Amino acid sequence: MSNAADNHEQEGLLSDVDPEQDEMARNTTNLRTEDRKGDRTAEYAALAAVPVFVLVTWGIIFANDPKSLGWFAYHPILQSCAIASFTYGILTLQPTSQPVSKAAGLQRHQIAMFGIGIPCILAGTAFMIYNKSLHSAPHFTSWHGTFGIITVVWLLIQVLVGGASVWFGGAALGGGMKAKAAWKYHRLSGYIVFTMTLFTAYLAGSWSTWVTGHSNSLVRFVGYTVAPVVILLAVYTRIRPSKMKFI
Repeated sequence: MSNAADNHEQEGLLSDVDPEQDEMARNTTNLRTEDRKGDRTAEYAALAAVPVFVLVTWGIIFANDPKSLGWFAYHPILQSCAIASFTYGILTLQPTSQPVSKAAGLQRHQIAMFGIGIPCILAGTAFMIYNKSLHSAPHFTSWHGTFGIITVVWLLIQVLVGGASVWFGGAALGGGMKAKAAWKYHRLSGYIVFTMTLFTAYLAGSWSTWVTGHSNSLVRFVGYTVAPVVILLAVYTRIRPSKMKFI
């Protein structure tokens, strides 16, 4: 009698479990398996390198009387914020492989990229062009400027194609499998243009006349060589080749 009563009590307790909570628990358990070995370490490395890059950039600007720099001061500040947002946007989407996590990751990705990163980099570019125009200075005469404008145009195309492949079911690209097929090219293109973005920042911080003349060489090396390399390696370490099947 005692065993029967205990079994009945256990069945009653099990029947009281909220199905939604049970489903959430299973999803949480599954989500933990999305990270591969080394993914978390790479993520921490990137998240540590990004503040170094941003703080070095902001530090150089604020250490050199930003008011005297005019509109130029906004350029590196906004571009560094854009790169930080792009990095987060990539990191937050990379490990996702299940419907629940992919949807949440995509939402964070779009906020970081389209909501923060793109507006920042466009504004930063506009301030630089405007500042040069005020001083009748020629545009895109350096490797930094050339790579910069190419990268910005590429980023605009990147975000438009990415949005078209997922918004309204990818209707702009034909919807269904056609839109889904475009996503892998969007992903590959994103990694390439992200590399170009970091390389453009490296050119600015390590070789531009103004930065080299107003900052310490060791600070520049850490901020514009070490930090971008760490960010890039961390991001590439977390790439899922299975998400880009071209054959």
